[in-house]
Amino acid sequence: MKTSITHKLFLVILTAAGLAVISSALIMQWSLSRGFLKFINEMEKTGISRLAAELEGSYRTERNWEFLRRDPARWRQLVAAALPQAPPQPPEEKQPAGSQPERFDEGKRGPLPPHLARHFDQRLFLLDADRKSLIDQGEVPVDNAMTPLLYQGTVVGYLGLLPRTNITDAPHQRFLREQKSAFALVAGAVVLLSALLSLLLARRLVRPLGELTNATHQLTAGSFTVRVPVNSQDELGQLASDFNSLALALEKSELTRRQWVADISHELRTPLAILRGEIEALQDGIRQPTHKNIASLHDEVQRLGRLVDDLYQLSLSDVGALTYRKTGLDLAELLAGIIAHYRPEFFSKGILLEADIPETGGAAVFGDKERLRQLFANLLDNSLKYTDACGTLQIVLRTIDGVVVVDVKDSAPGVHPSELERLFERLYRVESSRNRSTGGAGLGLAICHNIVEAHGGSITAEISPLGGLWIRIELPGVVV
Repeated sequence: MKTSITHKLFLVILTAAGLAVISSALIMQWSLSRGFLKFINEMEKTGISRLAAELEGSYRTERNWEFLRRDPARWRQLVAAALPQAPPQPPEEKQPAGSQPERFDEGKRGPLPPHLARHFDQRLFLLDADRKSLIDQGEVPVDNAMTPLLYQGTVVGYLGLLPRTNITDAPHQRFLREQKSAFALVAGAVVLLSALLSLLLARRLVRPLGELTNATHQLTAGSFTVRVPVNSQDELGQLASDFNSLALALEKSELTRRQWVADISHELRTPLAILRGEIEALQDGIRQPTHKNIASLHDEVQRLGRLVDDLYQLSLSDVGALTYRKTGLDLAELLAGIIAHYRPEFFSKGILLEADIPETGGAAVFGDKERLRQLFANLLDNSLKYTDACGTLQIVLRTIDGVVVVDVKDSAPGVHPSELERLFERLYRVESSRNRSTGGAGLGLAICHNIVEAHGGSITAEISPLGGLWIRIELPGVVV
């Protein structure tokens, strides 16, 4: 039989609380018994001072202790005189037949005081000045407290009382039993209350775990919209918050995956549909295998090939299998060569290409020459495709505090600020219609992002002051 965590936690809390209560009750009972016995001994010592005064008075009269040896009854009379007077018997109370109340002085005193009834006098001892026993009550402990008896400033004897070692009186025992019963009753009530609180606390602590367990089962079954309430700021609350973050990330990942599959299907279906249509037209004789028609087929094959290559590059980057052969190189020289290659195409479209690049050797980086060439080629391709005719493209390269910064700014059309963060997502294009006449598959900037990150840099998108898009690339520089 499996024991739930609620029951385990309940038993742990209850056991700890029960042990604490029972231990406290036992310690209090022991302390009560010990303290009560000490209290009784202290109360009995109050009669010692009166008895000492009576003995000192008798000694002044007799000048020695011989009167106690000659008349042992005198000792009992002195003890009775020193002790508190007991109340007399009520007149209406009848004594048992043949019994006589014990009195120290007939006609004047009541019954024996309770101390003598409990053999108080039998625990008294009297020593002379040489500590020899005058009233022998057995062996006197060495460390027992004694009251010195004085005559004209000289010690003539010692009076002491042997302490009780246990409680034998019925009233005292009854009092202790009542107190111990009260302690036991209180301890039992506290244990029951602890059990109730432990159960409530265990359920309160385990409830979030149960909610997390159920939510985890739903998440495992593919329900990524499940969330758990965050009702506290402790570790359980943090765990619930982390679970919700995980569920949200999985939900976004699932949506991205579905969108990715749909976009890839769309991108692959379009060139394939064009290829199939043109090939069927050739097969049916509707179109002739002229140079122009074959060139159109070739363009679609190249477009499909570029898409497959881009997807392959992204997949290699995701699994960390994309190889980089990094060496020290001059980014200014590399960028100048790429700009020179693209300048005729920008000129033919009527776009002014402005480049502000320092002399050779002013922007050294440690990177892969081909990957960096691919990075800037993708950026120039985007500007070439999306910038309106008669526009402007500015490329500025400079080094700031050891960081090589490349700014690529083009003119209209621009991008809405809400779409800037999504530009580096795969297959994302600003045109919702995904019109292929103005752009590619939306993988170029995603590849650029991966290349920059692989070189330990950063790439960001902002609104260009020229009215278009501003791409900033920062790469760590090296000392040549």
